[in-house]
Amino acid sequence: MQHTDQGCDPAPGLPAAASRPRVILGVLLGCGTAPLGLLYLLVTGVLLGPLLLRPRTRTPALAALTAGARLLTGLERRRRENFFGDRFPPGHQASGRQILNYLAARTFAGLLCGVVVALLAFGAVLAGILATGVIRGGLDLPALLGQVAIGGVLLFLDLQGLWSLADLDTRLARTCFGLSREELLQRRIDELSLSRAAVLRAVDTERRRIERDLHDGVQQRLVALAMLLGRARRGRTPEQADALLRQAHQEAQDVLNELREVAWRVYPTALDGLGLQEALNGVIERCAIPVDMEYGPTGPLPQLVETAAYFVVSEAVTNAAKHAAATRISIRVVHNGPTVTVRIQDNGIGGANPTGTGLAGLRGRVSALDGLLNLDSPKGGPTTVTAELPCA
Repeated sequence: MQHTDQGCDPAPGLPAAASRPRVILGVLLGCGTAPLGLLYLLVTGVLLGPLLLRPRTRTPALAALTAGARLLTGLERRRRENFFGDRFPPGHQASGRQILNYLAARTFAGLLCGVVVALLAFGAVLAGILATGVIRGGLDLPALLGQVAIGGVLLFLDLQGLWSLADLDTRLARTCFGLSREELLQRRIDELSLSRAAVLRAVDTERRRIERDLHDGVQQRLVALAMLLGRARRGRTPEQADALLRQAHQEAQDVLNELREVAWRVYPTALDGLGLQEALNGVIERCAIPVDMEYGPTGPLPQLVETAAYFVVSEAVTNAAKHAAATRISIRVVHNGPTVTVRIQDNGIGGANPTGTGLAGLRGRVSALDGLLNLDSPKGGPTTVTAELPCA
């Protein structure tokens, strides 16, 4: 499951997702927006300060202060997204206290970053002057070595400070625009709880289906077989008994075929011995309509992934053959990095119900592996079922 844009993507420090010139431009732009934050806090502090001290006017004054701060933090968020490649949760809404804390901390960090950048520029000017003096021969070797050593140390400290401030900028953005660690853990707990409930429902639905298949199919055929054998025993003529035995033999073969189908729906033993590809070939052979398959993985997959992929294909193919009036089905299995994608498409009438028991059970089975199951089935078709199953 997926799991997902839960917070800001990049690691601390300068993000690797963005190009270095864009990152440098983003840092310089952050130094330029910091005075705006300082000016806003000073002006609004002077204007709204008396109102913030009075209990009756504190709430509307704080709301006004927060509203303006949200506009400035919105600019900072776009700066992070455009220049640093950050991706924040779209539905996350920071509280007023978080907004004000971020603006104050970001303003301080931006001003300090501006001082560091100014010192770096000043050091570059001094390095140019030193180089000019060396070219003109105005410096002896001991003085030159001393200047280079001091300049190297200051340059290291300056760059280290710049890197640390960039890391602080990233962490501040995560705190304000992303989810906190506690919120991430709570969301994960909620997802696991829903996934567990879905798995339990899927198991219960599968048990009911097996019971129904055994009761309505196998059991009824066994009753018919017993009646044929009873009639054969009571047959008055050898010809009548022989005809009844032939019917009983055919009925026994039908019972075996149906029992084999039920067993395959419970769990295909071919998965353990032959692998996913051969198990899917068994689904294709039992299907009454033509099926094309493109199988990409070259090696064995995790057992849980193979099992989930098999049941996704089996359910989708069964639905297409029974309910979609399809005349052609295509299956595509692709192993791309840590994810296996299973795609089943038919040319039927479409209109599949995504809340049906079969698809709901599949969705629970796939969600238990942190995967995603998507259904695209417009009226008139085609119907496409896509499952993304993580292997890691």
